[in-house]
Amino acid sequence: MDNLDQIVSEARAAFATIADPDALEQVKARFLGKSGQITELLKGLGKLPPEEKKVAGAAINVAKNAVEAALNERREAIRKAALEARLAEEALDVTLPGRAEVRGGLHPVTRTLERIESLFGSIGFDVADGPEIEEDFFNFTAMNTPEDHPARSMHDTFYLQNPDGTVADKVLLRTHTSPIQARYMKAHVERYGQLENMPEIRIIAPGRVYRVDSDATHSPMFHQVEGLWVGEGVSFADLKGVIADFLRSFFESDDLKVRFRPSFFPFTEPSAEIDVAFMGGPLKGRWLEIAGCGMVHPDVLRHAGIDPEKYTGFAFGMGPDRLTMLRYGVNDLRLFFEGDLRFLRQFA
Repeated sequence: MDNLDQIVSEARAAFATIADPDALEQVKARFLGKSGQITELLKGLGKLPPEEKKVAGAAINVAKNAVEAALNERREAIRKAALEARLAEEALDVTLPGRAEVRGGLHPVTRTLERIESLFGSIGFDVADGPEIEEDFFNFTAMNTPEDHPARSMHDTFYLQNPDGTVADKVLLRTHTSPIQARYMKAHVERYGQLENMPEIRIIAPGRVYRVDSDATHSPMFHQVEGLWVGEGVSFADLKGVIADFLRSFFESDDLKVRFRPSFFPFTEPSAEIDVAFMGGPLKGRWLEIAGCGMVHPDVLRHAGIDPEKYTGFAFGMGPDRLTMLRYGVNDLRLFFEGDLRFLRQFA
């Protein structure tokens, strides 16, 4: 037992040279482990006479407590040193100016969509919605688009694939928001068709659409807003009045001209392109195509279960992305979808 003081001294000296927590625990085993020097002395107490065992046990416990105290002291010193090193490494310069909170804003296309919804809402149009992954029937057949129409080609439309890589059976990303009209009319008939005088349908259908097209004025994903008014006695004159009023309100100007140029769409008859010309500004005097429109084709009404002999309607479709370009003077459609904050901050 005479070497207890020496063991304590050796332990303190050994602990003092360690700077790594794992290494410290390894050195600890030399003194307090299962085969450590202090542990071996405790194991030997059983061989001593009772009187000597009591004295020796007390002395060994004093030494053990001294070694544990030295160990804990070194553990704390290592922890503090590591903390100080980390604080020094991650020091903050409190004299630097703070970072101001960035103020977000609505995307310019979102602003346009909300503006369109508000303007049409003010004249009694509801906002309708529908799935972006659409069935062939609602996207094409219900819109009087024949099987051999180019829009049904994989060169123009994104068809979905099965897990084995084959093309899914007539499932696609919608190419226009017209399927919303078809679904809405069908649901409307199911709800009110049994009435002698079915309530009018007045909706706009905004949303994302997808086509295989990409350049400065086209994007594979873009937005579209379509409108539909179906009722008794709805005429082309109503269509012209609604569109002219909307365009003057949207651009906040009476100093513009609107014309309806004959065209063709499979889901309307007669059909027209809608052009607008500004009487001032950088686009003064130029006719710009804004939308397509026409009276709803009788076959489209029949697909929805509506009697075309009793009810008529008009429909139109416009690109809010293009309207946004005109309203804000943007000359490249791709800027809306690139996420460049330098561009988007102009609208925040």
